Amino acid sequence: MSIDKTELYDLVIIGAGAAGMMAAIAAAEGGIKVLILEKLPKIATKLKATGGGKCNISNTLANEAFMEAFGREGRFMQYALESLDQQALRDFFATLGIETDVLDGLRIFPVGHQSQSIIGALANEISRLGVVIHCNSKIMKTVYTDKNFNVYTNKEVYQTPKLIIATGGKGYPQLGAEGDGYKLAASLGHSFHMPHPAMMPLKVAEQWVNHCCADTIAKARIIVDIKKYKNYRAVGDLIFTKGGIRGPVVLDFSREITPLLAKLKEVPILINITKGMSEEEIRTHIKSKLSDSKHYNTLQLVETLLPSSISQVICTMANINPALGFAKQSGVSRAKLIKLLAWTPLTIIGHDGFDKAMITRGGIKLKEINSRTMESKLVEGLYFCGEVVDLDGPCGGYNLQWAFSSGYLAGSSTLSKI
Repeated sequence: MSIDKTELYDLVIIGAGAAGMMAAIAAAEGGIKVLILEKLPKIATKLKATGGGKCNISNTLANEAFMEAFGREGRFMQYALESLDQQALRDFFATLGIETDVLDGLRIFPVGHQSQSIIGALANEISRLGVVIHCNSKIMKTVYTDKNFNVYTNKEVYQTPKLIIATGGKGYPQLGAEGDGYKLAASLGHSFHMPHPAMMPLKVAEQWVNHCCADTIAKARIIVDIKKYKNYRAVGDLIFTKGGIRGPVVLDFSREITPLLAKLKEVPILINITKGMSEEEIRTHIKSKLSDSKHYNTLQLVETLLPSSISQVICTMANINPALGFAKQSGVSRAKLIKLLAWTPLTIIGHDGFDKAMITRGGIKLKEINSRTMESKLVEGLYFCGEVVDLDGPCGGYNLQWAFSSGYLAGSSTLSKI
């Protein structure tokens, strides 16, 4: 392909997801010529599937609490949030005719809970601003010379002094996420932390979970049962499945587990299935129930805390005859039952990989990016935003807000040097 056919743009953005589209809008508002390159036939394919198509765009937490949810690296997003926080994001969509609501007091959705409304609003705004979008454009290579990027695609060559990589991670490859951004960044001198699948169900070694598939445990607490990793913990609703566990608490917890699995092959965990009750609180609860009725057998006592199927499993694990009264059980069995109710052991042995991962753990190293602008510290004119960066949060609108905020900061930062 001849370089003589190169098309010139003030800014080229690779990736037409939430981050890439917001970056394009922020930059185009400054009057520059912007091109988005998307390898799929349509824009925002992953955004369309977000939250089961309901599109939880953010949450109502203040910036400090929002950053804390991302862990020790969360403060990296300070300037991105200052440029576009959750209220500014809601105001932005309101100007595009999309009102939002907060039905549970935390999660922010478009009214009607349809991702297509968000996508349509972004697409219309991009069109209004004159942003050019080329779909079915696969990046073959990018060459940086004389402070310009020559971006080679399967169709054409584009030249620009400003390049934003907004390709996302590796989760849901069927929606276009294949880790292209990591390879592209590496070709330009950047390094990245190994990507791991995250926000996904987990598989366990224990077979007893197969008998509890219809049950949901509210406010379950999970910790890693390895001394070095005891600080890895999460709280939320848990669902037992055939061969594993899922639910909001598992989706959040998997962000910590998948990197551990890559090193340890299996990870022992403990689950509190009694809404955080301690062993002493469980003993007190049992005494209280027995004082109300001395006719309870042990299974019926446990069922005052848990669904029936799980209660039966716990009794079996404690070597207890569920039909006998609690006082008729051996002291060892009673102690074991209470211990299991407080902390039930499971062994995580696997997951379904990136095919079922909602987000990616890992990405372009933060130390190589200027958090004030999202510009590379290594290559002038190169910017990153969204999931391609090594920053990920829990369920609840965190990751989409980060995508929009980092995209807005990256796009607006390109204007200062045009």
